[in-house]
Amino acid sequence: MSRTDKAPTPAPAAAPAAGAPGAPAAPAAKTPMRIPRPAGGPFAGMNIPAEKAMNFGPSARRLLGELRPEWLWLTLVLVLAVVGVTFSVIGPRLLGEGTNLIFAGVVSKQLPPGETQDQVIAQMRAAGQTQQADMLSAMTLTPGAGIDFTALATVLLWALVLYVLASVFGWMQAYILNGVVQRTVFRLRERIEAKINLLPLRYFDSVQRGELLSRVTNDVDNISQSLQQSISQAVTSVLTVAGVLVMMVLLSPTLALIALVTIPLTLVTTAVIAKRSQKLFVAQWRHTGELNGQIEETYTGHALVKVFGRQREVEERFRQKNAELYQASFGAQFISGLIMPAMTFIGNLVYVGIAVVGGLQVASGAMQLGDVQAFIQYSRQFTQPLAQLGSMANLLQSGVASAERVFELLDTDEQSPDPSPSEAPTGGRGRLVFEDVSFSYSPDKPLISSLSLVAEPGQTVAIVGPTGAGKTTLVNLMMRFYELDAGRITLDGVDVTAMTRDELRSRMGMVLQDTWLFGGTILDNIAYGRPGASEDEILEAAKATYVDRFVRSLPEGYDTVLDDEGSNVSAGEKQLLTIARAFLARPSVLILDEATSSVDTRTEVLVQKAMSALRSDRTSFVIAHRLSTIRDADLILVMEAGQIVEQGTHASLLEAGGAYAALYAAQFAAPVAEV
Repeated sequence: MSRTDKAPTPAPAAAPAAGAPGAPAAPAAKTPMRIPRPAGGPFAGMNIPAEKAMNFGPSARRLLGELRPEWLWLTLVLVLAVVGVTFSVIGPRLLGEGTNLIFAGVVSKQLPPGETQDQVIAQMRAAGQTQQADMLSAMTLTPGAGIDFTALATVLLWALVLYVLASVFGWMQAYILNGVVQRTVFRLRERIEAKINLLPLRYFDSVQRGELLSRVTNDVDNISQSLQQSISQAVTSVLTVAGVLVMMVLLSPTLALIALVTIPLTLVTTAVIAKRSQKLFVAQWRHTGELNGQIEETYTGHALVKVFGRQREVEERFRQKNAELYQASFGAQFISGLIMPAMTFIGNLVYVGIAVVGGLQVASGAMQLGDVQAFIQYSRQFTQPLAQLGSMANLLQSGVASAERVFELLDTDEQSPDPSPSEAPTGGRGRLVFEDVSFSYSPDKPLISSLSLVAEPGQTVAIVGPTGAGKTTLVNLMMRFYELDAGRITLDGVDVTAMTRDELRSRMGMVLQDTWLFGGTILDNIAYGRPGASEDEILEAAKATYVDRFVRSLPEGYDTVLDDEGSNVSAGEKQLLTIARAFLARPSVLILDEATSSVDTRTEVLVQKAMSALRSDRTSFVIAHRLSTIRDADLILVMEAGQIVEQGTHASLLEAGGAYAALYAAQFAAPVAEV
């Protein structure tokens, strides 16, 4: 795999930079034609490997483990659910009693007054009406009395109170659970943010930005939705099934056995369907991340796509990836959607069985009509939660699939920890020493081997060489964006690995060829170089880098708001802003990586004069392809294939007639050759 010498940094702006790499991460396989992007890297334009689904059980348990800090609130949710479900379960029993009162009143009205229930039943048996006598024997009758509306009103009032209380407790349960889930997702996002700041740069080189953003946004949102809906539904459904089962056994053990057939049928059906749909849910969210990565990539390189006429190819790649997402999403939703109809079918079979057997028991006097009515309601309450648990499986599977992707990010190897206790240079103004430094992006392709050099304070060191020679890699090693394979680098006598990354980078300022601005005012973007700087200091840096000249011409001046792409200023103006940011930081070591490549020649001369004042008593590293910009450098390093092949001043290197002289001649002395 080939690489250029341009490797991205986490914050391509002036130091101090936040987050840094350290620990290695394996590169992924390269995808077909990638859309050009502004920021490259040693593994830029590469996809993460196809994800392998974790086991559903361990992943689900780990996801639920994220709720552990909320166990007190979850206990309260459980208590509220138990009380609410208890009230809702008792309701049908009361309504059944109301039905018994109505039916008994209607039958009593038709019986001759003045006789007892036992006398009426005895007369029926004597007349050969045994079945009717058996049915009346299970009832409480007062011949000739009619419906007891007072008792009926009392029963209905109690039922109303219970249902209202059940609704209130259900609302309280949902309100508290919403807070539990949102706090859990809040902590999860915090952990992801902290993790991103601890990941090595190699990781960002191997993962598409759109894919990473999809995990941080889409997957986390899906986890939130899944937890919000599945926990409440699962708790309520399980408690409802348990409560209803108790009431059904108390009413009629025989009918309860018929209802119990639902449980194994539900479990088997759900398991069979869920096993097939889980893989599709994992694929759905993987394709979502890949599609986001492609869209972000195409949007970033939109101008180049137009320039090279690759719209049709991009559209075809989008259609292909979109079709893959469609197939996975359709399959996942369709297969998991079969659960609810299957559960409904099973519930209807049970309902028919209960209605038939219950009718026979009423006719035989084993049960009252109101008890059968209550049991039928319970059968609905029993099968409905089971169906909900089954249909909830697709939501839970989708959430667990997203959780797997988030957990994969959280489990990624982090950069090596900062030393404790750490060291910090005392005094000194940026003496940087490389001692037998070796480094490679890939173990089988060495890049830098046994490199040594010394940069004294106040010295300007220019690094030149062909693309891929290792120029940018050299400065990335200074910043500890990557860890060395061998050797060491010292800053003012202290090994950079003995310092914290924050301490090291607070002493360095870096300006890259690829500018980075954030959504905010011009003043805010310059102030990013040194938090707490006064407005006078910011304006001084702006004037020194000739930013003030073009800012004054803007209607809003320094209060002009830039978007995150900086599209309302030119490329050269964006580069001047990043240079002003570095000026404001006033670091011990200044690194300029093609920092003036986007400014015009006249402005470049002015900026170089300003840089000369800034570089006083500071070490400066300048990477440049235009050799005219580094003629006055104190030391010029010529690199080829990761090695310093020449070093000296501009004059001495020209006199030597080596690699530098050849580069210089190619730019300025060689005549135009006809091909």
